[in-house]
Amino acid sequence: MASSLYYLLPAVGGYALTSLYFLKNPHILHRKKQTAFYCTHISHRGGSGERIENTIEAFTHATDVGTEMLELDCHLTKDGHVVVSHDENLLRQTGQDVSISSLNLEELPPYKETLEVTFKTGNFSTGSDRQIALLEDVFRKFPNTAVNIEISDLVKKYNREETSVWASVESTIMKNCRKANSSMPYMFTEKRGLQLLLLYYTGLLPFVSLGESFLQFYFPPIFNKSYIPDVGILRNKFVVFVIDRLTMRNALFKHLRDRGIQVHLFVCNSEQDINAAFAVGATGVMTDYPTLLSDYIKEHKQA
Repeated sequence: MASSLYYLLPAVGGYALTSLYFLKNPHILHRKKQTAFYCTHISHRGGSGERIENTIEAFTHATDVGTEMLELDCHLTKDGHVVVSHDENLLRQTGQDVSISSLNLEELPPYKETLEVTFKTGNFSTGSDRQIALLEDVFRKFPNTAVNIEISDLVKKYNREETSVWASVESTIMKNCRKANSSMPYMFTEKRGLQLLLLYYTGLLPFVSLGESFLQFYFPPIFNKSYIPDVGILRNKFVVFVIDRLTMRNALFKHLRDRGIQVHLFVCNSEQDINAAFAVGATGVMTDYPTLLSDYIKEHKQA
């Protein structure tokens, strides 16, 4: 037993030191990724705290105040139009219990006059635009603004490959996205995110190639504060504490940054959360309040 430890301990120690060295110096093993855009300011649902979510008015306002990326979701109408909407069922957004896929474009109801901000409980937004937007109109109006999106043939039609990100937590959806266009940058799915953590904690991460260009992840401190999760286990303070400790690792985020992988944390709707997200190593923050984030970035650039 003692003789085995004589060889084992130096081997483990040597592996740990080698892993740590390459974790801090990833350029030795990996070429740094390059994307056509680098986003610090991301507007969640177009900035749903300041205008009605996912409307052209919201996207216009967000870009006017300086957002660099629009986060949005898409669904297909019965007659084949790609529209921008977070929910497939429109009850929360319009008050009508109908699905987008069951309606033609002209049958889609308008948004409610006010909508609660999902990630800032008890706060509401409003606006003059209550129409569900066509993705095609978003691409036309904001040709140079980065967008993260699930699969859509319109990306290629409007030459958006370099300014769009395949974004989905579902591995099956991401597989279809990559199949549709493998040249576009893409984010870690939920499964790949768990694999990333396993690689990090086993020391294997520095030796493994990563195809992803973006890591987008919930900022755990918002749970049960500004955002009440639907999943019951995430309402447990201890569980959230463990998730925070396991995932918000400055060394991990620095390693990803050094490899050219952008780290976006969401959804940060207070100056305190924005500051904490950048402090832990985020390269970008996603918010429902684009003006708040713009003011924060300007203030800290000046400082």
